[in-house]
Amino acid sequence: MTRVLVVDDEPQIVRALGINLRARGWDVVTAGDGVEALDVAEHADPDVVVLDLGLPDLDGVDVITRLRRRSSVPVLVLSGRSDSIDKVDALDAGADDYVTKPFGMDELMARLRALVRRGQAEETTPEQDRVAFGRVVVDLAATRVTVDGEEVRLTPTEWHLLEVFVRNPGRLISQRQLLSEVWGPGYENAHGNLRLYMAQLRRKLEPEPSRPVHFRNEPGMGYRFEP
Repeated sequence: MTRVLVVDDEPQIVRALGINLRARGWDVVTAGDGVEALDVAEHADPDVVVLDLGLPDLDGVDVITRLRRRSSVPVLVLSGRSDSIDKVDALDAGADDYVTKPFGMDELMARLRALVRRGQAEETTPEQDRVAFGRVVVDLAATRVTVDGEEVRLTPTEWHLLEVFVRNPGRLISQRQLLSEVWGPGYENAHGNLRLYMAQLRRKLEPEPSRPVHFRNEPGMGYRFEP
């Protein structure tokens, strides 16, 4: 049975989520603040965490940061904060996805299932050297990309950007994180660089670059790779 840790200081939300998740066959454990959440996460070993940012003791971003020091469990942030800065901070701290209150249960469940699948794949299978999506095959070991069997030349920066995406399928990655990983320290605000190289990557690998299906942008937050 899949175990989910629900962290929220609003009892009605914890109760509603608990009822809906248990009805769908999930094992649910809960916490009402950040300190308790870290303790429960350590002892209950959840498969995924649903975390509110506005906790009474620790900020949710602090909880994510501390959790990431000892665990790679997928984290879905659930918050009433609509400001994109809060979302980016959560993603930069290590959150895997973000849902804003009020939310639809069907959407929440779909996102949770996707996170659990990705977490289980990372635990049970070795890192794949070949990743295929659409007409594209990426050979990570050989640093080679083909489209319909024909090799596509990528610049070193384009390759590094692509590598970050294919190693994190389905995950929403913030612009700041992409810039930091691909360009390095000091480039966290170089959004023009990212837009330029994303356009180039889409032009080479998307069937319709103006209507991307694999490298999707979530405005103000970041990008998501959908195989």
